[in-house]
Amino acid sequence: MSRAVLVDLLHRCCASCTGASLLEDSVSDSQVFVLCGNTYREKNGFVDTFLSSCKSVHILDSSSTVESLYRFKQTLDQLDLSSITVLTTAQGKEVLAHYQNLIFTAIYDFQYKQRPVDETCPSCRGSTDSVSPGEEVREEVSTFMQQLPALKGELTALKSALIPDCFGHGFSTRTGGVSYIPTLSSLNLFSSCRRRDPVAVVMENRRRLALHAGFHPQPMHLVKVNHANDVWVLGKAEPESYDAMVTNQTGLVLAAPGADCMPLLFADPVAKVIGVAHAGWRGTITGVAMATVNAMVTEFACQVNNIVVAVGPSVGPCCYTMERDQALDFMSVHPDCVPDPESARPHVDIRLANRVLLQKGGVLPEHIHDNTMTHWSCVTPCTSCHPENYFSHVRDGLNFGTQTFNHLISNLSISSKWLQQQQA
Repeated sequence: MSRAVLVDLLHRCCASCTGASLLEDSVSDSQVFVLCGNTYREKNGFVDTFLSSCKSVHILDSSSTVESLYRFKQTLDQLDLSSITVLTTAQGKEVLAHYQNLIFTAIYDFQYKQRPVDETCPSCRGSTDSVSPGEEVREEVSTFMQQLPALKGELTALKSALIPDCFGHGFSTRTGGVSYIPTLSSLNLFSSCRRRDPVAVVMENRRRLALHAGFHPQPMHLVKVNHANDVWVLGKAEPESYDAMVTNQTGLVLAAPGADCMPLLFADPVAKVIGVAHAGWRGTITGVAMATVNAMVTEFACQVNNIVVAVGPSVGPCCYTMERDQALDFMSVHPDCVPDPESARPHVDIRLANRVLLQKGGVLPEHIHDNTMTHWSCVTPCTSCHPENYFSHVRDGLNFGTQTFNHLISNLSISSKWLQQQQA
């Protein structure tokens, strides 16, 4: 298996001493990356034997450590490498581990090989790093991410005509973020140990979404999906997992992920109560939409006929098929949910199933904004049909990105100071 070797010359290491280690380790067939920074390179140069000992050498000499390591990650992704050996010192491992946690994910297998500092070597004795571990690394990474250009165009969000102005809300698209992995580019809003988009990139995408939508990113609550019908009432003990949330608290942002599954937005403008839900096919069949409505009624005395629901971008029946025995479950909701029931893999209209279940539960038909409400601006496009605007598991496979939607209750004062700082 091909591997990458990261040679750290920033933390009490020098080219001469580390070059000897490379020769001992026989890494001639590896992709070697030399983390040196422009200051080190200007002062120390390189030893010919160090460079000639390796078949392929990449020099990471950007002006900051985070920029050098981000370039390192981008090259790894281009080469489809994930196994990394790091030659460094104890001090270097401590510092680099902070960068690793922020700009890499568990897909990348880091193996640290520490060597003792040669106190007799003037270069090793004098070689120090300008960035301390911990908070300073996080600040450096955050500042770097904020300077990255937006990809795939400007950040945009869809808004429902049903939701009153007192509730800030929106359905995000995939444009305007900084994620560069093709299937995650560019406004991916969820970091997973199984994908290559790291925490720092996702947090920057969320910051940009918050700035665009006018809320502070910190009070944002994202549902912990379990593909069922559990609802968390904010203020009560938080369950380990749930697919919906409801609250009457002001200044909070509720969000649900989506990449084919339906993000559902609920609002009662009379009682000033909001809710969000994530409805995949399992959540739809188990009734997560009405479970959310029932929680609003039970916990906050909402009237069902006051509740409005907006259905966000999700996979349409044009692109979504299921095994026949699973698809037939939707026939019991309404026959029109499965337009071709005799097929081996019938198409399924999960959006229609949610509309039918909501209407059966008492939500007024005109209070549901989905793809059938053609007299309003569309907020329910098919995610699979529009790769330029939306992520899709059906279309992109396992390494898919995640869009989300959010809304904020009427009291916006919690965000004003932060927004002013970000816009300055």
